[in-house]
Amino acid sequence: MPVNFSNNTKIYPKNIFSSGNGIFFLETTDRMQPPSLVLCAIESAARVYHDRPVGFFMKGLHDIETEEDMKKAKNLFPSLSSFDNVHILPLRFEKLFNNTPLQTWYKKVNPQKEVYWIHVLSDACRFAIIWTFGGIYMDTDIISTQPIPFDQFFAPQSTSSFSSGVFGLPRIHSLAWEFMDNFVQNYRGGQWGHQGPGLVTRVLKNKCKSVTLSPKEDVTCGPLTFFVPDRFYPIPYPAWRKYYIQWDTLPTFSNSFGLHLWNFMNKKEKTMVPGSNTLVEHLYRKNCPSVYEAEKTKD
Repeated sequence: MPVNFSNNTKIYPKNIFSSGNGIFFLETTDRMQPPSLVLCAIESAARVYHDRPVGFFMKGLHDIETEEDMKKAKNLFPSLSSFDNVHILPLRFEKLFNNTPLQTWYKKVNPQKEVYWIHVLSDACRFAIIWTFGGIYMDTDIISTQPIPFDQFFAPQSTSSFSSGVFGLPRIHSLAWEFMDNFVQNYRGGQWGHQGPGLVTRVLKNKCKSVTLSPKEDVTCGPLTFFVPDRFYPIPYPAWRKYYIQWDTLPTFSNSFGLHLWNFMNKKEKTMVPGSNTLVEHLYRKNCPSVYEAEKTKD
């Protein structure tokens, strides 16, 4: 449910997300004008999870201290400003990593020498934010389509590897701590994916040795649910361009909870173009209509 404060009330994220069921998005660069796909991801989540707080944590955002500060932050994104459950908040790494295994790593690491700094920093933040608040983490290129019916889940992108692009755990969960500890103990920042999907795959395969991922049905490991790839990756990454073309018959994605658009593969920065009749335009119209209308009215 939306959290109400008076204009001069001190804002604490722990109060906003005290229910432990938040939906979290991260911006680990100083970028303050995110592309429409980021805004669509947030809007679609706000609509699907209308009874849950949705947090967008941004490194480049000024400190938020009062309700008035929060209103000003939301007004930076007019397409999101009408959603009471959306909260735009500053991302402060020192605070987030405090009292976690990531604290010493962050103090020692030299970003200038890191090949994939923004990516490994994002990997670290997602584990820490779920440890701290509990709920669901989502990449900013995931368009939500229907509610995820489980609180503890992971979304493999194939039957051999997990993904860190979307997952859910309660706050202060031992598995989130294990992710952070493994992150530090086996840190290889120069190896793409080692701190993200590679880490999640290593930890979960070790924890759930007797579980075999299935392409046809979700499987469980204790309280954890491991989804079939179709739940978030019905279009696999080699075929990511299919989102940006016209289809004779639009897919329903009825088996999916969200759609990962593989933005990292999108080197030429293909975007949703109003009037193009592409699959991604259809997804915007249906799942983030406020962002879609804003894009239509751009000069």
